[in-house]
Order: sequence, then structure tokens, then C-alpha cells
Amino acid sequence: MFILQFLIILIATKLAGQLSIRLGQPSVLGKIIIGIIIGPALLGWIQDTEILKVFSDIGVLLLMFLAGLETNLTDLNKNKKSSILVAFLGVLFPIFGGFIGGYAYGLSVPEAIFLGLILSATSVSISVQTLKELGWLQSKEGSTLLGAAVIDDIVVVILLALDMSFFMGTNVNLVSLLGKIVAFFVVSLLISKWIVPTFIRLFSKLKVTEPLLSGALIVCFAFAFFAESLGVAGIIGTFIAGIAVGQTNYKKEVETKIESIAYGIFVPIFFASIGLAVSFNGIKDQLAFTIILSVVAIATKFVGAGLGARLSGFNNRSSMGIGAGMISRGEVALIVIAMGLENNLIPIDYYTPMIIVVIVTTLVTPPLLKLFFNK
Repeated sequence: MFILQFLIILIATKLAGQLSIRLGQPSVLGKIIIGIIIGPALLGWIQDTEILKVFSDIGVLLLMFLAGLETNLTDLNKNKKSSILVAFLGVLFPIFGGFIGGYAYGLSVPEAIFLGLILSATSVSISVQTLKELGWLQSKEGSTLLGAAVIDDIVVVILLALDMSFFMGTNVNLVSLLGKIVAFFVVSLLISKWIVPTFIRLFSKLKVTEPLLSGALIVCFAFAFFAESLGVAGIIGTFIAGIAVGQTNYKKEVETKIESIAYGIFVPIFFASIGLAVSFNGIKDQLAFTIILSVVAIATKFVGAGLGARLSGFNNRSSMGIGAGMISRGEVALIVIAMGLENNLIPIDYYTPMIIVVIVTTLVTPPLLKLFFNK
């Protein structure tokens, strides 16, 4: 059964991506929409199974690893102040917007605050692919966006721990959490500088099939595991791993090999799986809430992150492009939603609308990026 699902997804995503390009949009938009069409929401050809989820998780890890490979470390460091400002306002505005909207709609104070946290999460995996297609990934705007996304995830993790500790009485040690995050970045940077180059060089000399490719994947997944074990998103780990490998002499060769695997198998499943998560069950009863929340989610991230970019010196067009690139909530928000449901921080009736909002923010991101970064 999986083989048939795999076959359908590969054919559907490639054809949908081509159609999307022909219509003047990034291919990723078509791939996500086709996931909705062939998934449980409409045709029901593909179900969101556990094995597809595993392939999807690998896809997003590889996508962020490739983003790291293509990131210019000098540009990333040069734009760190812009990234901090974009991330800070890009978290602040959605938290306040989500709280005000949720409280006005009848949610309790803890529920409204948690709703704001859901809206503050950012996932730039979709933006990375879109910027790559448009040729803007290695630009100043692209570096700022990637840096802001990393900071955004760290801030959301800390705020989430504080929220759960305060409203649920869970014994979350904030000092320990901050210590783990700092330890991750310190150790990762040391390994990236002193160990990764030597490891890749020695591993590439093994007399076995594709040693360089295997070595790069080992670094990629090792960093992802290390990140998740310390409470940091795995995609941040693979992004840093990509930067580390990108500083070696094997950058181009690794990039070519990883792209073949990622875009040939795993990344299409990741894009399609976003659409597979859509379900319209019970959405009619919560239609108004879904629409309001979608507008708040898009507007607060767009304005907050865009304002941060503008205050850090970007022109209006670039600022709006950066704001658009931070809109997508993706897998990060889905994880936060699942945690909220598990710990009774969001009502079960609002679960489906929130999932729909995540999908909506993901769908609007590629066209908006195309609008602002078309040239």
C-alpha cells in the first residue's frame, strides 16, 4: 500500500509543481495544494500514515540542511542585528494579536495566551524552498530571514516552557532549559569548526560507495538528534550542520548529492504531507473563528516581522518580503498545537480550526514571497 501511495505522491507533486510554475507561482504552492486534493480532505487517495510522516520529517531536515549549505556565514553574521529585531517583533505581535483575538472570542486567559504562542511560531522551510526557486536565498534578505527563524524558535520554546510552568504547575526548570539551549549552540559551533571538516575529509576517503554523501548525512542527522535531545528543533540542528559542511571544500559536491536525494524522494512527501493534515470535519461550526484567526495569524507576523526589517534598515519592498517569509507556521506550530491539546491548554473544538490556520499561513507564503521578491 505504501508503494502505491509513494507513487501517487511523486507523480502528483511533480505535475502540480510544474503546473504551479506555468501559472507564475512557486512550485511548492502546487505541491501543498495537491496534498490537500489527494488527501483525506477531498479525494482520500492518500492517508497520513506513520511511514509517510517519517519520510516527511526526513524531508524537512534535508531541506534545512541544504539551506545551511547555501548560507553565507559572513552574511548571516553581518545581519544578526536585523535577524534579532525581525524575530523579536515577529513573536511579540502574534502573541498580543492571538491573545486579544482569542480572549475576545471567549477563550480563557491561559487559552488565549497559548493561542498567541501558537501564532508566534515560525517555520521557514516553505520560505527556504520558495526563496531558492526565486534566487533570493543567499541574499541579505534571505540571511536575515534564516537568522530570525532560528531566534524565533528559541524564543518560542522558552515562552512555551514559561507558559506551561505558570498555568499548569509543571516543574519546568527555566535555568536548565536555557542552559541546554546555550550548551547546544556552544557545542555545535565548536564541533562545526574543529570536528566536522576533519570528519568529512577523512570519511570521504573511505573505499566504499558514496562515502562523502554518507558522511554529510551522518553530520546532518547527528546535529538533528543532538538538537532535539536538548529541546531545540531538529531543523535548527540540520541548518547548523549545513553551515558547517558548507565551510569545507566539499560544499558543492555534497549539495549536488543531497539535492538529488532530497528533491527526488523526501521533500515532495514533506510538501504533500502538509496538505494531508487538512481535515474539514466540523469546520462549518467554527468557520468564523477560523477566518478571524487566519487573518490575525497572517497580519501579525507580516506586520511584526516586516516592521522589524524596516527598523533595521531594509527598504519597504524587502521589509514586506521578509514579513511575508515569516508568515508560515508549518511543523513548528503543529507541534505546539499538539502539546496544547495534550495538556488541555486549548479546547478540543478549536483543534481543527488551528490546523487549518497553519495550512492557510503556509499556502499564502509562497505567492506573497513571489510578489515581493519576483525580481
